Amino acid sequence: MEPSASAESHSTASHEGTSSLALRDFLFARTNFERHPAPMGNRVRVFKLARMRELLHRLGSPDRLYPIIHITGTKGKGSTAILAGTMLTASGRRVGIFTSPHLEHVEERLCIDGMPCSRSRFDQLLGEIVPIVRIMDEEAAKRGESGPTYFEMLTAMAFLYFAQEKVDAAVIEVGLGGRLDSTNVCHPQVCVITTVSYDHMDLLGNSLEQIAWEKAGIIKRNLPVVSGVTQPGPRDVIRRVCQKRGCSLYELDRDFGVSYLPPRHLERDTALGNVTFWFQGGEGNGQRTWQEGQLRLLGSHQATNAAVAIMAVRCFQQRLGWRISDQAIQVALRETIVPARVEVLGRRPVVILDVAHNTASAQALVATVRECFDVRRRYLVFGTTQGKDYRGMLEVLAPHFDHIFLTQYTCNPRALPIEFLIQAAQEVIPTKFSVCPHPLDAWNDAWSRLTAEDLVCITGSFFLAAEMQPILREHGMMSAQSFLTRHSESV
Repeated sequence: MEPSASAESHSTASHEGTSSLALRDFLFARTNFERHPAPMGNRVRVFKLARMRELLHRLGSPDRLYPIIHITGTKGKGSTAILAGTMLTASGRRVGIFTSPHLEHVEERLCIDGMPCSRSRFDQLLGEIVPIVRIMDEEAAKRGESGPTYFEMLTAMAFLYFAQEKVDAAVIEVGLGGRLDSTNVCHPQVCVITTVSYDHMDLLGNSLEQIAWEKAGIIKRNLPVVSGVTQPGPRDVIRRVCQKRGCSLYELDRDFGVSYLPPRHLERDTALGNVTFWFQGGEGNGQRTWQEGQLRLLGSHQATNAAVAIMAVRCFQQRLGWRISDQAIQVALRETIVPARVEVLGRRPVVILDVAHNTASAQALVATVRECFDVRRRYLVFGTTQGKDYRGMLEVLAPHFDHIFLTQYTCNPRALPIEFLIQAAQEVIPTKFSVCPHPLDAWNDAWSRLTAEDLVCITGSFFLAAEMQPILREHGMMSAQSFLTRHSESV
């Protein structure tokens, strides 16, 4: 997954008083690998689970006060986490969901029953954790080490928030990798691995098997594991880890699966996709059970995420003795919206906001646009992050768009300089791209060419999506996350 969209603007807190501003300054000044990657070959020293365990211990071990579903994967883990959490909420449970990255506001990462933490509540949590972190900083400095990082603080705040709000359960998404991620100190009831593909190779390894091993690091002894991984090599890695740790393993296309009938002509309708899930019978009887529903999220990849989420919830309820009704699952499938995941913000013309940032997610985006929309011309606004396979993404995307507007976001120093995109585009799509130094320029150029029968898609990065959201709001287009965040600020 690509890192967070911004190191929160100080103006966010400027109206909340000096103490609030100081607290946020303290957080945003921490070591933040979402803005500056960790040094290569130095992961073990930089990412220390012992430091995270100590922070939680000093907070009273809030992560031990509710059952957890822990989710990792190269792509799909955020959607799967939100789907699983919504299913539990629809069953009448109070559910916390911790995801990353955020798009515009850091509070988006901490949600309960689908609503982001309010700014005032977030600052209250900061006020509780900062004094402890200061002490840990001093102790670490004496050892020649560093204190808790930005993401470690946010992870601890999520655990604390959920404990204080007395959630019945929490769904925790890994930030990066799995084995050394700060969320991996939790003691879940179910472990989930959604997918394995190439991303963050400088940190996770250069082969799918190495990446799978890093993600399998979240697997705990004697727990059920749900896997959406289907490639033979990575699947074998996960199987070996599960066997070694005495875990029951539920695999996509072996123990459960899904078929998906996409909605058509979404340029004029708001139809939902039809999904049929199957689950292999227990006790080796070979019989399958079936469950049908309608899925609001677009794309066969989201249908797969939904299948993984349902399987995780089934394992979770079995561990806890809960009852999650089929009706609750149906409601979650029909109502769940995940911001900036093939999110349709307009229809005439079609405007899509998406965060695909590797070739696998670009392929899923292309497939979804082609099967769900029948338009005259397709335009693409594209900008991405240093270290990403930008050439590979352009090779996937270019054949399916009539014109591409290359841009460079400004909200984070990890933006890929536009010169690199130009060089790749000259080789891949020499006759159908424009260069727009700022995302606003790209949008204005694209908008000026659109007719009601056209489509424009913005993708390539969480950072780009974050920078585009306020621009799109100026055109009357509000994302689901923007709506939820504004609502949470008003209560």
